[in-house]
Amino acid sequence: MAGPEPVVVVTGAASGIGAALVRTYASHGARVALLDRDGEGLERHARAEDFSIPCDVTDAATCARAIEQVAKHYGRIDTLINNAGITHVSAFEETDPEVIRRVMDVNFFGALHCTKAALPHLIETRGRIGVMSSVAGFAPLMRRTGYCASKHALHGLFDTLRAEVRPHGVSVTLVCPSFVRTAIGDHALGGDGGAPRADRGEVGQAMEPDAVAARIHRALERRTRQLVVGRVGIISYWLSRMSPSLYERAMTSSQGGS
Repeated sequence: MAGPEPVVVVTGAASGIGAALVRTYASHGARVALLDRDGEGLERHARAEDFSIPCDVTDAATCARAIEQVAKHYGRIDTLINNAGITHVSAFEETDPEVIRRVMDVNFFGALHCTKAALPHLIETRGRIGVMSSVAGFAPLMRRTGYCASKHALHGLFDTLRAEVRPHGVSVTLVCPSFVRTAIGDHALGGDGGAPRADRGEVGQAMEPDAVAARIHRALERRTRQLVVGRVGIISYWLSRMSPSLYERAMTSSQGGS
């Protein structure tokens, strides 16, 4: 006899990979809760049967309330996908530390807040945690020191959390895509907090969000530890490990460095 439809919480669900994850999980019969600070975006992407909550992931109390609302509405939480994120494009010497703090608040502490709130429910259901990292989570990325720092921090937190929650039957999957066709670059911060002066510096053809979401769904269902998505991501992963200096030279050359 089949169990109840799984309940999936997606942060940053109003656009990009988050919205694609909502579509993917809904197509597989999941009940989805959408969290995002963009209320209008939530209205565009939420189906009538979905549960959407405006939520600023940088505020721990707001995250706790949102997660409890989801648990009360659906009666359970089976999967949490920490997808909300921002980036910056600026050399470190030109970047105000407050910009890096903002990136850390969203990318790292946002995932921490939501996971802390959802963990008791996930332990109860022997659930799954998905974490949106990046190639920047395991390798350098020019003009994104704060972004890289936030993604590296996610690996430290969630690789360790995985070991802690394994006895409870909870899995943790770190997702590391290369460039994806989303609006994150359009909303990137510059070194002073305004619009960046540099371009996005993408390498290779950007992947489509729905294709990435399908890969993420499979990886979480299989309780995969880490998923590197895309040809550029896979090459970067191995090259940065086998020859870090060669990787740095290739990255600098491809993104217009000296």
